[in-house]
Amino acid sequence: MEESNRQKKIAGILQEDMSSVIQEVMRKNGVKNLIISVTKVTVTPDLGYAKVFLSVFPADKAKQIVQEIKDMSGQIRHEIASRVRHQFRRMPELQFHNDDSLEYMDTIDRELKGENNPIVNPDILPRRKKS
Repeated sequence: MEESNRQKKIAGILQEDMSSVIQEVMRKNGVKNLIISVTKVTVTPDLGYAKVFLSVFPADKAKQIVQEIKDMSGQIRHEIASRVRHQFRRMPELQFHNDDSLEYMDTIDRELKGENNPIVNPDILPRRKKS
C-alpha cells in the first residue's frame, strides 16, 4: 500500500527532529564517539505508530545502541512531542529498528571487487540452518 501525502509529511517532520533529539539524548547519557543517523521513518495510515530506522557508526555497536535508544524511547518521544506540538494532534508511538543497508552495500561492493571470493575461501559463506 502506498503512503499518503500526509503520512509522508509527518514522516519527514519526524525524521528531521528525530536525529537531533537522539544525538542530544545520547550525549546527555554519556554516549560519545558515535554517529547516529535516521535513515527512514514510516508512519502507519492511522498515524498511531512510526517505524524509525537508525544507522549507527561504528556498526559493531549498532545492536547495543539501538537497544539503548529503545529503552529511552519515552524520553525521546516526549522531547519530539514538545517540538512538534503545534503540528500534530497526537504523537505516534516510536518503534526503533537497526538499518544495516550501508553495511550490506559495503559487503556487496567488496564481493564485486573480488575481496571475498567464496571459491577460494568457502568459510566466509554462512551455513544453512536446518529447519
